[in-house]
Amino acid sequence: MTAPPGAALAEGPDRPFVVAARRLVTCDPSRASAADPLGVVEDAAIVVRGGAIEAVGRREEILRPGSDLEVAIEAAGVVTPGLVDCHTHAPWVGSRDAEYAVRMAGGDYEAIAAAGGGIVASMRAVRSATTDELAGALRARLRRMAALGVTAVEAKSGYGLDEAAERKQLEAVAEAGRDARLPRVVPTYLALHALPPEAGGDRAAYAGAVARSWLPAIAGAGLARYVDAYIDRGAFSVDEARPVLERARALGLGVRVHVGQFADVGGAELAAALGAASADHLEHVAPEGIAALARAGVAAALLPVASFTLRQEPPPVAALRAAGVPLLVGSDANPGTAPTESLPLALALAVRLYGLTVAEAVLGATREAARALGLDGVCGAVRPGLRADLVVWDLPHENAIVQPWGAPRARAVLRDGALIAASG
Repeated sequence: MTAPPGAALAEGPDRPFVVAARRLVTCDPSRASAADPLGVVEDAAIVVRGGAIEAVGRREEILRPGSDLEVAIEAAGVVTPGLVDCHTHAPWVGSRDAEYAVRMAGGDYEAIAAAGGGIVASMRAVRSATTDELAGALRARLRRMAALGVTAVEAKSGYGLDEAAERKQLEAVAEAGRDARLPRVVPTYLALHALPPEAGGDRAAYAGAVARSWLPAIAGAGLARYVDAYIDRGAFSVDEARPVLERARALGLGVRVHVGQFADVGGAELAAALGAASADHLEHVAPEGIAALARAGVAAALLPVASFTLRQEPPPVAALRAAGVPLLVGSDANPGTAPTESLPLALALAVRLYGLTVAEAVLGATREAARALGLDGVCGAVRPGLRADLVVWDLPHENAIVQPWGAPRARAVLRDGALIAASG
């Protein structure tokens, strides 16, 4: 970025300005081809007006002689759409560092949870926090995510484990989501995550209360766009989750599900039957489940940071790819199994450990992730009509984005054409 953002970024929403890029990765399907799945434009220019992308093309097409357009950002590196993190548990407080150390020394995740650690430990921290404290922690986390190139984040509840505390988490998400200086936020009510101690081990009764009372109240308050459930061995069964997710659909909410992190118990087939936006994890999924996801057009959200920390084998990515299941990549940001805020780290692991191509990883954290979050008319690509959510990278090529830098490499991050993070 040879010139800093100048007056054109600050003179008002109706004044157009230009982001010029030596290399622009559009992720626009109308520009993509088999040889160039990312729709790259060399020596490109993007016209931004009123927070939206007005035009995209080669510099010589946009900046014609006599044009009064001002170049506000001259990017020497690659420019991409803002990254979209499709799976996070971002509104948490507290730390489970001691538990992490035990796990790294060989402790078993399921055994830790059974002993009162894991999700229940985060439940205690969330229940003791105020909404303002949760919102403050989330805002700080979103700022750090923005510095890494993220402009949209799915944010789940799921650590309250009762109606009041779940609502508190979602109210914190709503509060943070009103701040246009942060990444845009998509709220998800993780209705079935774990059992609180007061449930006495009765999963069916707990799920029934969620479906009858808690979910309708949260939906009525407009606190969620999606409802999620953790369907797995030691978690909730298909039979327990189905009424909750069906009720969510009846209330006009979308569905996404945690599936097969530790065992295949039929969650993929349920996700397909309900037309879920995504089935997430999928370390364990049978060919029948993959075929069902493909037929229903359900995306697979891959979460490599969690499988890395848990020493798990990767999901059957080749089979998912061959079946035509859309591939997403999320950070899974959470205090236990994926204690990170870095979607670029997840992209690096998805390429190194899961075998995704660079193009698959980039699309899985831009266009495909935006589609799975219902944001495909908003962001996820660089094309006219979408919001100007852009990242100027201090890197020469998109290949470099998925290298494990361990430090922010986003030089400038724009949401709606406004700078929300910058470095250098």
